[in-house]
Parts: sequence; structure tokens; C-alpha cells
Amino acid sequence: MAMNPRLRKLNLTAHVTSSVGWLGAVVVFVVLAAVGLAGQDPQRVRGAYLAMELTGWFALVPLSLASLFTGLVQALGTTWGLFRHYWVVIKLLINVVATALLLVHMQVVGHVADAAAQATLSSDDLVAMRIQLLADAAAALLVLLVAVTLSVYKPKGLTRYGWRRQHQSRAPQRPVVRKDPAAV
Repeated sequence: MAMNPRLRKLNLTAHVTSSVGWLGAVVVFVVLAAVGLAGQDPQRVRGAYLAMELTGWFALVPLSLASLFTGLVQALGTTWGLFRHYWVVIKLLINVVATALLLVHMQVVGHVADAAAQATLSSDDLVAMRIQLLADAAAALLVLLVAVTLSVYKPKGLTRYGWRRQHQSRAPQRPVVRKDPAAV
């Protein structure tokens, strides 16, 4: 099912925009996590964790889901296909796993943000969770940069399915010869 060029470009624009937005929101998340962990001003630390929760639910989650959806549409609506090339499969796995981990990660963000909202968060509180927030955000940034690199370089390599599909489309089609029942 090939998309017409206008629809393909519209979807590609939406996919690139949501993916770049997701990457940018992760950068913001890394900065907020670093400020929250290393900050000395209690108000700034509290504000960082409150902003992280808002950034997570109103930017990271929607952008990750938009990237996943538009990526699926792009793969299924173009000749790249969803399972023909290893780089597309890897990007799909990155997106699905990253989105699932983000949803799990948001529970930790919510817990730390709740503590910050109650004004009970001191520099010694929830240190392990706060370190986890920074480490997870940095790992997410690295993983998304891998996805960007795959999108730009599109390394060669067909999956078995892609190889079969490519060779089936190149094989000359033999005409079907039907026997005339009256000739028998």
C-alpha cells in the first residue's frame, strides 16, 4: 500500500518533527535532572522535578507515541516496508522499547515530583531515584541518537523477509499456461 507523494511527505514531516521534538524534550529532561540532582537552591531543585513531570507527560510521552505512529505509517506506506531492512526493524524496536520504558520511568518521575511538590525534598532525599532519573535520561538521549544515525545513514542489509520480497519482485513472471479442456 503505497502512499501518494503528498501524503508521504506530510507523514514524513510529522515523523521527523515528532522525533526531533522527542529528542529535544529528552535534552531538556537531562538538563532538569542534572539541575535537580546537583542544584543547591531548594526552590530551583523543586522546580526542576516539577517541570520534569510536566515535560514527561506533556512532551515526552506524546512525542514518543507520535514518532511511533508516524514511523509505522511511513514504513507501511513506502517501499522501505516494516520488516524488509534491518535498520527499520532496529528503529522500530528502539521506539517501542524506549516508549515502554518511558511510561515505566514516568512513575519514578511522578514519585520524585510529588515529594518536591510537598516541599519535603531535601538534597539527601530520594538520591537513588534522582540519580536514576539522570542516568535514564542520558541513556534515552544516547538511544535516540542511535535512531537518528540509523535514519541518516540507512545501513545496507535486508532481513530474510526483505531478501525474499526483493527476489520475488525481480523474478520473471511466467505466464500461466492453461490446457484447453476440449483438446484433451
